[in-house]
Amino acid sequence: MKRLILFLALFWNLENFFDYVDSGANSSDAEFSSRGERHWTRKRFQAKCNAIAKTIFWVDDIKGSLPDVVCFAEVENRRVLQRLVDSTALFRCGYAIVHYDSPDPRGIDCALLYRRESCTLVSSSRIPVSGVFEGDTLKTRDILLAQLVTDKGDSIAVLVNHHPSKYGGGRQWRREIAVERLKAVSDSLEACGWKSRLALGDFNDTPDNPLYDTMAQSLLPLSKDCKFGSIRFNGQWELIDLAFASPFLAPRCRFNVLRVPFLMVRDSGHSGDKPLRTYSGPRYLGGVSDHCPIFVEIMKDS
Repeated sequence: MKRLILFLALFWNLENFFDYVDSGANSSDAEFSSRGERHWTRKRFQAKCNAIAKTIFWVDDIKGSLPDVVCFAEVENRRVLQRLVDSTALFRCGYAIVHYDSPDPRGIDCALLYRRESCTLVSSSRIPVSGVFEGDTLKTRDILLAQLVTDKGDSIAVLVNHHPSKYGGGRQWRREIAVERLKAVSDSLEACGWKSRLALGDFNDTPDNPLYDTMAQSLLPLSKDCKFGSIRFNGQWELIDLAFASPFLAPRCRFNVLRVPFLMVRDSGHSGDKPLRTYSGPRYLGGVSDHCPIFVEIMKDS
């Protein structure tokens, strides 16, 4: 059967995807090391890499194609990505890495893998998200921009996001800065002729927040009508991993949350399942993340 999907993009917050070496960068780096509080060993790190790779192949099984791009949040450095693509079954898939270090205090960044067989990287850059409000300085993850051309000749700009948390009170201004920055970059891409734009990420808020209405002329929500959540807290699902597309691209996009069976576990405190985390506090559980992956399918013109 002829493939109807033109482009498949996956996003996943990997929840502390650190290597096991303490390089002295910050407290999180020390915590996620073989001698740190989490006892994060090479064996545990490799098990997480293998589970991530297994998930990407699971997408291939259900969609009939490997993702053209795989976007990540909470990645420590390029080394963990290199290990992922070199030391797992992904080594035969031809994924290349796009990553930049960001000023986040925990040392976590956004990243992207693109499949060289199906797309070519034209350009990439880091988009700083920074600002000051009433003396409080924002230092957070950069937005990652990758400008690609598919093997069919279609140009698409992918923006990977991990916006500031809403927890802690009085932090709405942090997410406002991130959304304003995302819109500004999207508008600049439009002015340069990049009509197909896709923004994915952990936005740390639900799609009904009026804050996203400010992007309506530049990026349209793809996840507003989704009936599934991507993260579960106290027995309640919430959709905070979102996707937006330019008006030119949005009518051809389909969004969904991936509930991958081997990434889930029974919620002992409530009915139903939840994502299996790597840790619960200091206790090792052996999962990957408290987030489910999300994906966007861009369909061929009818």
